[in-house]
Amino acid sequence: MLKVGIFFGGQSREREISFAGGRTVYDNLNKELFTPVPIFVDSLGQFILLDWQFIYKGTIRDFYPSVQSIAQAGAAADSFFQIYVESLGEYAQLNAANIASEVGRLIQPSEFAELFDFAFLALHGPYGEDGAIQGLLEWYGIPYSGSGVLPSAIGISKLAQDKLMKAAGFKRPLSVTLSRSTWLEAQHSTVNQLITHYSQLLGWPLVIKAPAQGSSIGISILHRTDEVAFTNAVNKAFFIQTISKVEWNGFSEEHKIHWVRTLSDIREGVGLPVEIHQSHRKLKTVYHPAELLHYLDTSKWSGTLQLHAQDAENEIIIEQFIKGREFSCIVIEDEMGQVIALPPTEIVKRQELFDYRSKYLPGMSRKLTPINVADEYINAIMEQCVELFKALQFNVYARIDGFITEEGGIYLNDPNTTSGMMPSSFFFHQAAEIGLNPSQFLTYIISTSINARIGSGKKINQLIRKSEKLDKDIEALTTNATPKQKIAVIMGGFSSERHISVESGRNIYEKLSSSTKYQPIPVFLTGSEAEHELYVLPVNMMLKDNADDIRDKAKAKYKVHKVIEEIRERAARITQKYVTHQIAKPEKISYKKLKSMVDGVFIALHGRPGEDGAVQKELEKLGIPYNGSGVVSSQTTINKYETNEILSRYNILVAKHRLVGADEWNANTKQVIADLEKEFAYPFITKPHDDGCSSAVKKIKNREELIAFAELMFRDAEPLLAKQSATLSLKENEEFPQKAHFLVEDLISKGNADHFLEVTGGMVTQLQANGSRRYEMFEASEALASGEVLSLEEKFLAGEGQNITPARYSPNPDLQKKYSLQVKATLQQVCEVLDVEGYCRIDAFVRIYTQEQRAETVIIEVNSLPGMTPATAIFHQAAINGYRPYDFIDKILQYSFAKKAAHSSEKA
Repeated sequence: MLKVGIFFGGQSREREISFAGGRTVYDNLNKELFTPVPIFVDSLGQFILLDWQFIYKGTIRDFYPSVQSIAQAGAAADSFFQIYVESLGEYAQLNAANIASEVGRLIQPSEFAELFDFAFLALHGPYGEDGAIQGLLEWYGIPYSGSGVLPSAIGISKLAQDKLMKAAGFKRPLSVTLSRSTWLEAQHSTVNQLITHYSQLLGWPLVIKAPAQGSSIGISILHRTDEVAFTNAVNKAFFIQTISKVEWNGFSEEHKIHWVRTLSDIREGVGLPVEIHQSHRKLKTVYHPAELLHYLDTSKWSGTLQLHAQDAENEIIIEQFIKGREFSCIVIEDEMGQVIALPPTEIVKRQELFDYRSKYLPGMSRKLTPINVADEYINAIMEQCVELFKALQFNVYARIDGFITEEGGIYLNDPNTTSGMMPSSFFFHQAAEIGLNPSQFLTYIISTSINARIGSGKKINQLIRKSEKLDKDIEALTTNATPKQKIAVIMGGFSSERHISVESGRNIYEKLSSSTKYQPIPVFLTGSEAEHELYVLPVNMMLKDNADDIRDKAKAKYKVHKVIEEIRERAARITQKYVTHQIAKPEKISYKKLKSMVDGVFIALHGRPGEDGAVQKELEKLGIPYNGSGVVSSQTTINKYETNEILSRYNILVAKHRLVGADEWNANTKQVIADLEKEFAYPFITKPHDDGCSSAVKKIKNREELIAFAELMFRDAEPLLAKQSATLSLKENEEFPQKAHFLVEDLISKGNADHFLEVTGGMVTQLQANGSRRYEMFEASEALASGEVLSLEEKFLAGEGQNITPARYSPNPDLQKKYSLQVKATLQQVCEVLDVEGYCRIDAFVRIYTQEQRAETVIIEVNSLPGMTPATAIFHQAAINGYRPYDFIDKILQYSFAKKAAHSSEKA
């Protein structure tokens, strides 16, 4: 097998998405062709042969630097802040090998050839897309994915692109540059002169961007003359943050922490380390956010400070705003060198900027493929993207972004030699339109990249042998194919968590599709509680990132767009070589038809239906094995009020709780409010009593918020109420269900405990020979929320939030083990009482009483079908027990088969 070194992480501001993309590649590489070798690049630029279990952490900050390394460096491990290794300052430089040894082994480039045969580059931004790593790999004779050194260097520099594209005749928005030195010397009057000059030259709005970062980093849009907004936008592009003493002193302690945390964010803030400047004089370099908080709080300073990122821009771009439809187009070349544009995708945004959240959280934006314009314009976009690919001498694949105006003018503005490799990214989304699933597309990239390197004239005989061997292995997959178990992966639904369900379902599909054992079949569920509608999906439909788009496409009369038909014809050489088991079009099926198609089902639904036993009931009627808990247990655990009541009867601690119904609220609102305020002290928690774990959970701090929550929950029509949404600070496009009841719970607090933490625990079950069930309880994860409650993003989105696994109960190893066993015992009791089986997620709070050496666990909720997105904590927990995600999924499925077999033998 070809050993593939996957390079991910890196030093850029997009390192978390690179980390998540590397994990996607690691999981989706076809295990019959490739052996993945994870090469984690840390933010100091060191190469680490990563122990596999760390690949499944939600973020880099969850594991690197380790808690032990942070403690040895003298930093607080349980502070308010999430840090990268550079925040350890000089300690990190002096102890690089020791820090790396906590997660793997530090390696040198001279060792690359011993470890892998091919390098797959999932790095982003500077140090990854700029030709640096490509040049290093060429020096050591390692073939790598994508473009070579020169086109990579061009692909990262917006300044170089602008000049080359103008010279080649491509339409470009008008633009000027602003140097760092000019900006730092600018006075109040100069700033106004700059605004006047740029607006007269370029018109309104103005686009201000950092030229050497990722496509969503350091960019702002300015609509009118506004000195403060212009200054903030330019500072953002230069990665400079200002703070005045008056402003700082006006902050509350909580706001100060939030301000430092925001500044430390490498995507939207300056990032650390920072140099503190005042009056053009450097005062200090600060590495750790806690150190910065301490400096701003205790140092004797006045006036205004400027905080400068160490990695920043020397020159930025001020650009004319192009009003039009935004698109992104993946361009590929086949092994004969023919360049093919895949169907361009239109990005339908809820706001002007396609930012990090919009890009990577399912359901936050819509991607229409192909872009919704006349065919002649779609073809014109593709033709120009192909011409630009050739003009910049790109290789293998690229992502080219742009705009098309109402008049049909095409502006290409951001050619990238590397695309994001999240499961719903353009990279996989558009490849699916020609029939390639993620595993097949990665195989194509590797094969084509080896051929591209042959063209370099370096070690060509060795590369030709690798190419020929891989071709034979690919051919053998279709000619010597062995039968696989067919598993329907049911995703979607109609709850407020339907988009996350799609992300979970895709993840399960992708893990199974790259295995040697299973053939997954994607099935989308929609309809209503009264009638479930099931649709078998083609891969291009499954990879749409919005559940509502999938629903609409599945229910509509199926027709392949003429442009896509033409692209498929041009790409026929690729699909004939790499595609097997293709589903041509969506098909509506019944549960009865499903039984004839598959050997088992993996339910990847969240909330209702799925976690409520409704789907399970239909599958049991037909004797189809499925994952997770049975009908009765599912019906119990979806009902948070009933779950609390049952656990209370078994003396298991839960929050004080009360159910509020729409009828009683509407009949006597004042009395209900008075009763709640008498029973519960503000703040308290409100949530739907019968939905998914992240649906509309709110911390209610006053009467106004309580009323707003109730009015939203009990509203008559689906659209959100504007005033109430503002009162609760709902995010753009945040889902909020309509329900007949909601649950009120005490806000669990530390009380008189010595240590207090929020945890999420998981488990997996095994069926013993005697028919009994054995629970394998995982180490719980400590969940760190950046806001009032854990958000949707922090639970499911790669690069957001932080989960420390195992949870940190005590710095003393013996006590840590003792407390862990106590928590596990309570969580297992919960599972036994509620008859949960297969696997689950249990959210809880833990109070540690040091003198008594006692851990007190308060249960919040139980999820019988936990989220299975790539970043979810249950995969971190399973990894500690030795299960890779595929192994964990396989174990869940094997339990379902064993349970079905045992049930059948009992009947016989």
